[in-house]
Amino acid sequence: MDAGGVPALWAIPKDADTDRALLHFHFGGSVTASMHSDRKAAGHIAKAAGARSLVVDFRLAPEHPYPAQLDDAETAYRWLLSQGYQPQNIGSTGHSIGGTLAVMLPLRLLAKGEATPGAIVSVSPWTDLTMQNASVDANEDNDKMLSRNTLELFRGAWLQDPGVDFADPQISLVNADLTGLPPTTVHYGECETLADDGAQLGRRLADFKVTSEVHPMPEGQHSFVLGAGRVPEVDQAIQQMGRWLRKHLGA
Repeated sequence: MDAGGVPALWAIPKDADTDRALLHFHFGGSVTASMHSDRKAAGHIAKAAGARSLVVDFRLAPEHPYPAQLDDAETAYRWLLSQGYQPQNIGSTGHSIGGTLAVMLPLRLLAKGEATPGAIVSVSPWTDLTMQNASVDANEDNDKMLSRNTLELFRGAWLQDPGVDFADPQISLVNADLTGLPPTTVHYGECETLADDGAQLGRRLADFKVTSEVHPMPEGQHSFVLGAGRVPEVDQAIQQMGRWLRKHLGA
């Protein structure tokens, strides 16, 4: 389907609240994967939240470097508004680079003085593009999806400006002013290379007095939500995400 010029698909659970929608961003480091890759994970989160989920097929790098993905996220958000959804009834969700976009979008809207989604679920976010966190190397043998080399390839494809500062707050969320973000829950796997990124984002949310929770999954992998419906611990985490969204959307 067309969400204001951005391809997307709906994941609609039975008995979903017609007034609430999730705006979901897939994994893949901005380089790979698609809305189809995330349909199942997004559907499970949507079912837990009792809402429908619009899964965004944002443009990919290297053909479309930053900020194309964030631009597409904003376009899809505005399309939801045009369909009658109220900002407070929209949840911003995603994992991996999608978990990053789930936070970047509300920050962009805040900078424009506009209403943000009502809640955020950020899973396995990439929040420090300098890649100085210890877990990037310490968990390399444990993470079955990511490595430092893979992250460097993703970063090079996504951030192509030769003068880019990887510590720029617009790129590295751990350096951003998070004031005004809606209630945010962060989930990450303790065995993933980006474990410290998730933990650090959680601390920063607390620093800025954002209503927030942080849930590290013991032995969890990067983007563990891909195991929805197959791994009991993943399903339990998704139920936590759903409860967060049910509590805060529309509040």
